[in-house]
Amino acid sequence: MVAKAADMNVEAAASFSHAISTHKVTNEVEFFTALDDLQDEPGSAHMGSLEFNSATYYRYISLDLGQLAQTLGDDADLKPAIEAFTKAIFVAVPNARQTTQSGASPWEFARVLVRKGQGLQVPFETAVRAKEGGFLQSSVAELKGYLDKKEKMTGSLFGKLAGYEWGEDENYSIDNLIENLQSHV
Repeated sequence: MVAKAADMNVEAAASFSHAISTHKVTNEVEFFTALDDLQDEPGSAHMGSLEFNSATYYRYISLDLGQLAQTLGDDADLKPAIEAFTKAIFVAVPNARQTTQSGASPWEFARVLVRKGQGLQVPFETAVRAKEGGFLQSSVAELKGYLDKKEKMTGSLFGKLAGYEWGEDENYSIDNLIENLQSHV
């Protein structure tokens, strides 16, 4: 969006939600100091604290292929864009604090819906409870249950053309998912 030049505005084809935990989280606090290796006087050059946690997160991502085609032009081949988008969201993690906290963790599970119509946000209104020592399986089951219920309740308004699940079948790679998504262009 360019406020002073509205003719330069482009409607977004993708939307992203914040990553939100599926369960209650307690933050930890890390106190740290940083030293200046060229410092003449003893002592810390910087002190601070940082809050962090470990959780099972979910996020919602939407890609509107109609809007993308309109933005790129009628003769655009959407297949490379679908591949690049899918690979980018798989490996995209914030790069801050990677050397101290190693947050480079790709998806564990994804349910990808090919739909016509309005975007769909999946809420976790009630925190999931840990099963078998972790939150992942509970979170996946809650996500699946919610989406299945929404699909049944909204019938044809749900607009589902296809659905794919990645992360539970080791024989279904990210490349298979991309190929399936490209088949809808």
